[in-house]
Amino acid sequence: MKKTPVTKPRKAEEMSAEYKLDYKKAKPNRFASRMKDSPLVVVLDPDVAKVFTSTEEVNKALRALISAMPKQPTATR
Repeated sequence: MKKTPVTKPRKAEEMSAEYKLDYKKAKPNRFASRMKDSPLVVVLDPDVAKVFTSTEEVNKALRALISAMPKQPTATR
């Protein structure tokens, strides 16, 4: 078994401002299929969260807004 060298942890001041990532080595997200039908999480601003205290209230308001919006033609692919 190969031992890895022990390095000292770097302080926040020593961290680089930018890192170059090699996306050629990236792998597909193996959990993506699980997230396909999961709910989308949105963070509300505090003033909006005071008015809409539940998921149902937010969805009802957004559906009303959607129905009031003019219909836009959908792009065909």
